[in-house]
Amino acid sequence: QVRLVESGGGMVQAGDSLRLSCAASGRTVSGRAIGWFRQAPGKRREFVAAINANGDLTHYADSVKGRFTLSRDNTNNTASLQMNNLKPEDTGTYYCAVDSNAVITIRPLHYDYWGQGTQVIVSS
Repeated sequence: QVRLVESGGGMVQAGDSLRLSCAASGRTVSGRAIGWFRQAPGKRREFVAAINANGDLTHYADSVKGRFTLSRDNTNNTASLQMNNLKPEDTGTYYCAVDSNAVITIRPLHYDYWGQGTQVIVSS
């Protein structure tokens, strides 16, 4: 069993930056892809970014491309999402998830484990 804990959310103004962290415990996730999803109030959960098991390949939603950077540290079983130039439309609860295999997927159903989420609020 894998337990995921997100941290780093908060309330910021448009143009600010935040760094979200995801810490995994229970077992290593080094052989699995990691993804970030977000859900705004009243909206469906959407894909934000994912990184493969090796950490050498990433994929981003078009809405965050060029502003967000996902990285991972397999030694420490963690992943980080650096979010720059935040916009009000980035507001939502951000979830870290661990995939069932090593390659990237944007489909939530492929992810076996999910954290409880961390809230990000961006004011204009």
